[in-house]
Amino acid sequence: MDDTLAEDLRHAIGALVRTVRTVDTMTGGEAAILGYLDRDGRQTTADLAQRRMVSHQSAAKSVKDLLGAGLVYAEPHPDDRRKVLLGITDAGRARLRQERDQRTSSLHNAIHDTLTAAEQQSLRDCVPLLTRLTTYLTGH
Repeated sequence: MDDTLAEDLRHAIGALVRTVRTVDTMTGGEAAILGYLDRDGRQTTADLAQRRMVSHQSAAKSVKDLLGAGLVYAEPHPDDRRKVLLGITDAGRARLRQERDQRTSSLHNAIHDTLTAAEQQSLRDCVPLLTRLTTYLTGH
């Protein structure tokens, strides 16, 4: 089996993602937590740690920083008062949008400054293929 395509794709996408994230103004963990809360609603720190596949302590540090910055809020869990549910604030949503816009703008500029119109179309044609691969790998 020739794994060259898979390895080349993994390397190229990884490098692209890391490079695009250089414009971020917050840590990847903080941005990921805000993204989960924005997309999926309130969650516990344990839920967020599991989703990020990090330790509870790592997620708790990010949560503490986000709480301190007013980007998330905490409230008692309705079913278990020992737990706390976290949600995203309007300021958190605005900050997340800012982060996403910076990434998009950086990538947009690179696409338009580097690729010809035909290459841009080829890249556009690849997006559904990448989406299918992601769906297969994540199971949804």
